Amino acid sequence: MKKKSERKRLVILAHYYTPDTASTGQIIRELAEGLLDTFDVTVICVVPSYLGTIEEKYKTRKYYTEMISGVKVVRIRVPEFDKTKSMSRVKNIMSYFFGAMGAMGQIGKQDYVFSISQPPILGGLLGVWGKWVKHAKFIYNIQDFNPEQTMAIGYSKNKIILGAMMWCDKFSCKRSDLIITVGRDLGETIEKRFAGKNGSKDKRVPKYTIINNWIDEKEIFPLDKDNEKVAAFRRKYGLEDKFVFMYSGNIGLYYDLEGIIRVIEKFQGVRTPKTEETPDGRDVVFAFVGAGSVLNQLVTYTRQHKMNNVVFIPYQDKEELIYSLNAGDVHFCVNAKGIKGVSCPSKFYGLAAAGKPVIPGFIASLAL
Repeated sequence: MKKKSERKRLVILAHYYTPDTASTGQIIRELAEGLLDTFDVTVICVVPSYLGTIEEKYKTRKYYTEMISGVKVVRIRVPEFDKTKSMSRVKNIMSYFFGAMGAMGQIGKQDYVFSISQPPILGGLLGVWGKWVKHAKFIYNIQDFNPEQTMAIGYSKNKIILGAMMWCDKFSCKRSDLIITVGRDLGETIEKRFAGKNGSKDKRVPKYTIINNWIDEKEIFPLDKDNEKVAAFRRKYGLEDKFVFMYSGNIGLYYDLEGIIRVIEKFQGVRTPKTEETPDGRDVVFAFVGAGSVLNQLVTYTRQHKMNNVVFIPYQDKEELIYSLNAGDVHFCVNAKGIKGVSCPSKFYGLAAAGKPVIPGFIASLAL
């Protein structure tokens, strides 16, 4: 490890950070801690609030500073929010955006600014802001492309809004010193964004590289179904002696959850011969682990249609994830139609590490 006086200073702008359960927050934690031998690392993020609620101890000040495993963490107080209500989420996100801009003035000189593409558009703009005020190099980590993601799911069709979003994110890309994408398809999207006439490559294409997301295989690995904690998880949520199809992760807008529902409808009822049992006689059950903006919609639909083979399970702490993933017999790893080249289903790494069979989105569609 370099001496403190020899290390460069790096600030990471990330909406969420440990102990929040957001996947990007966990990735950023491992990244930040892994860079400590070379950099003095500061993370600017919100107070723990991924599920919408905030502990009382984080409601009295605007900023909180703490050290976590050698990383300096500056947290911004934001309002509680309801993921199902867009205005509530917007208020929360904007509080982070302006709070992060202010926090940049509290952390001293920085050599590098690393920002991710969350929240959409604003994450990139924060990186540009950090570059300007700190006279630092800006590294832009694009996990998802927007407005392409917004367009893919039809969340907005307002051409003025979508055009403004595209201009802003292309602006962030141009001002970056390096873009990091998490998959080959996303690299192709950068090329398309800056393509010249007739699709020719534009000399103004920003410098980019591809670094995939990852999973720590010392934390997630295959376990036998008879493992004590895997068995305990299955008992706790009524999965014992069942064949479990599982979806684990954000139950949000950008996933083909409607497709999964249509598959589930083919398995309505319990212990119906030839439709609801596996060859060894086990009942089939569908387990959704996590939370998100469409969770309530999903719960309501299954109740209205008396789909009693569906179980909803809350987010699991990171140290419990190995047991929940191993509790599934087969996992869904899905994205919404049109997401190819826009977003990368990084949850696959955890499923692969657990050694589980995976049904990708297009296979689920074929099953219909």
